[in-house]
Amino acid sequence: MAKCYPSMLSFVLLGFIWFISLPAEASIKTYQFDIQVKNVSRLCHAKPIVTVNGRFPGPTIYVMEGDRLQINVTNYAQYNMSIHWHGLKQYRNGWVDGPAYITQCPIQTGNSYVYDFNVTGQRGTLWWHAHILWLRATVYGAIVIMPQQGTPFPFPQPDREEVILLGEWWHANVETLVNQGNHLGLPPNKSDAHTINGKPGPLFPCSEKHTFAMEVEQGKTYLLRIINSALNDELFFGIAGHRMTVVEIDAVYTKPFTTEALLIAPGQTTNVLIRANQIPGRYFMAARPFIDVQIPIDNRTATAIFQYKGIPNTVLPTLPHLPESNDSAFALSYNKKLRSLNSPRFPANVPLQVDRNLFYTIGLGRNSCPACINGTRLTASLNNISFIMPEIALLQAHYFDVKGVYKTDFPDQPPKPFNYTGAPLTANLKTSIGTRLSKVTFNSTVELVLQDTNLLTVESHPFHLHGYNFFVVGTGIGNYDPAKDPAKYNLIDPPERNTVGVPTGGWTAIRFRADNPGVWFLHCHLEVHTGWGLKTAFVVEDGPGPDQTILPPPKGLPKC
Repeated sequence: MAKCYPSMLSFVLLGFIWFISLPAEASIKTYQFDIQVKNVSRLCHAKPIVTVNGRFPGPTIYVMEGDRLQINVTNYAQYNMSIHWHGLKQYRNGWVDGPAYITQCPIQTGNSYVYDFNVTGQRGTLWWHAHILWLRATVYGAIVIMPQQGTPFPFPQPDREEVILLGEWWHANVETLVNQGNHLGLPPNKSDAHTINGKPGPLFPCSEKHTFAMEVEQGKTYLLRIINSALNDELFFGIAGHRMTVVEIDAVYTKPFTTEALLIAPGQTTNVLIRANQIPGRYFMAARPFIDVQIPIDNRTATAIFQYKGIPNTVLPTLPHLPESNDSAFALSYNKKLRSLNSPRFPANVPLQVDRNLFYTIGLGRNSCPACINGTRLTASLNNISFIMPEIALLQAHYFDVKGVYKTDFPDQPPKPFNYTGAPLTANLKTSIGTRLSKVTFNSTVELVLQDTNLLTVESHPFHLHGYNFFVVGTGIGNYDPAKDPAKYNLIDPPERNTVGVPTGGWTAIRFRADNPGVWFLHCHLEVHTGWGLKTAFVVEDGPGPDQTILPPPKGLPKC
């Protein structure tokens, strides 16, 4: 028997290796999301908030590439609700994308809707959040897409992983604050704290028990899936005494690089590897805003604890050295380090020829509002157009050819060129308003340059495009120069994202192939700016093939 044992073990091992290398059968993963109001206490104060299944943040969705997700959302709250699966491309299936009045009417109180979709050709960290009003202040959670069985990570296998959700917290009811701001024509009050996994950390009052702690073991490597789910703040993040290796952004693998701090805008995700290789102790994880213009924001630091096993809680943690809140140089240099992996298995298929060139200016303005405190209301615009939300969903209007809901005359260029980033512009700040979209030919390649302007003030803006990833081929400070700047583009391994920051007083150029038919939202992921009209949408036409047209709407699609 002894002679047979090694061969038997080899047979078992070979069988196991063969088994794990087989592609997994696609499975159906089901989730029940109950939208409920629950009292939650933070900062010495309890208040009712909207939650999913009574949890804040909400549950993490775990799925494997190739699986099908069915998420039944039942709305028990007093607000209408819709959920966006941020970064999932939803090929031909905008009906499940989630932004209210863009791809669906919201789920009304007492009603349900099943978001039923396939997870195809994507793996990594994404997230979900409410996409109506400001409800994503508390209605959000992570999406973890594991690679198919037999497909390893293109980086060292971690010993364990953790989801890190960065957010904001308000003492008051957020919807009340927004309504008050709109009534006065002013921004709503800034948040009262930042949070890590829903908790502000011990630097805030009454927060010792409202602190997230992660226990680690000496010598082990951890994968952190970091998500900026804050409404209005770009954030720096770091861990005292430890360096992080960036390996993925927005569910796309990157060329690894090591950093003491990272920058992450609202809507973005970043995966990092971190090795517990320091003297065993307690170390603060910390997040605080990046803002390089003089506007009021919540500039306080949220903390959590990176705690080595066996270290007592009496040991005081140390804080990381994060960049100064206005450190534009760090922000620009960090973003320049982001590169797609561009390996044979994970190529960067950058469009090299462009069929359609778009140039959109980002501006703030003031429109007349006799009832407002200054007689004007703050607005935001693309190409001087403040977007007006329709009363029925744009995708339904497009699919069923409902007239009068929107126009497809959104201009490819601003109505009047000017020195976009010169001295502050205070004249002619009135914007036009309308529900104006841009029609795009199926499978055409699009280059979009987003140009910040000094209308009222320059400011950085994270832009999110639904239904697509795009390549960030160029960025710069000042005015975009179409004669010189394209020569500096990275067309080899640019970062591939679904949300990109347009730098303060600068520009960003993105490229994508319009191969996903439907109506796809483009908007600033700062909720305050989206509410003021800093948004539009692309109507991507059907292609000629039977698998290149919008799928029919599902049963149970909510009605307006």
